[in-house]
Amino acid sequence: MSTVPTPTAPTPDPNSGKKPDHLATAPHLRLAILDGIATITIDNPVRMNAISAAMWAALPGLIAKAEADSHVHVVVLRGAGTRAFSAGADISEFDTARSGDTVHTYDALNHAAFDALTNCTKPTLAMIHGFCLGGGLGLALACDLRAADAHATFAIPAAKLGIGYNPRWISPILRAVSPAIAKLILFTGRRFTAPEAQAMGLVTLLATTDDLEAATYQLAAEIAANAPLSVAAGKAMVDELSQFGHAPDLAKLDRHVTACFESEDYAEGRSAFLDKRKPVFKGR
Repeated sequence: MSTVPTPTAPTPDPNSGKKPDHLATAPHLRLAILDGIATITIDNPVRMNAISAAMWAALPGLIAKAEADSHVHVVVLRGAGTRAFSAGADISEFDTARSGDTVHTYDALNHAAFDALTNCTKPTLAMIHGFCLGGGLGLALACDLRAADAHATFAIPAAKLGIGYNPRWISPILRAVSPAIAKLILFTGRRFTAPEAQAMGLVTLLATTDDLEAATYQLAAEIAANAPLSVAAGKAMVDELSQFGHAPDLAKLDRHVTACFESEDYAEGRSAFLDKRKPVFKGR
């Protein structure tokens, strides 16, 4: 398994470029952890990192591993190589895995994958090279933040395929863009450029293709260096208030605040400030 590149000296992705079919490995997801950052890679470069049913099924388990590892402070989701983050669900499976009675089973895999990513308590960051389409864009939007290269392309072409986009996958879109922009994306199935996507709110950080990896891991490292309980509290607050602003669970959010003030990290933060040194947070 390859390791996650460090923010200052990213290593080349061994899957860069398109492999001949006879050399391609079976489509899969892979997890690597280094320096407090877990990276989940969508590895199917021959098909622009299209996501198979088996890959949808594997995602919740990998998220759970990252959640359970106390050393992990940030989760990065990316595609193998620089051609595509993901072109979405593997359409070649639709005749067998997404038709008739099987459509409900397939949708259940999708729901579990989106739910695992959306409900991850640790900050999530999508690193987007190239094509980010359909279910791939759905996964990117389920992340907290999205970093993209200047040549990335975004679309949800459901209307061009006769697909009804599941309402459970609309919420992440509405957390990133206005209802009118969400309708534009869904009604037209149009492909949007990276600058257009940034203007809409789909993209958080924009970089050149060559600089994206370093910029993404620099941001991930910046987040990972902060107090994990404070970051978790910030994530919980924004998610709760943006989704349930009319009736938020304030008692739950107050517990996050109390946990921060009662933590060892709060004492460490105060001590480091007075000593004029960098704090070393432990997440407790």
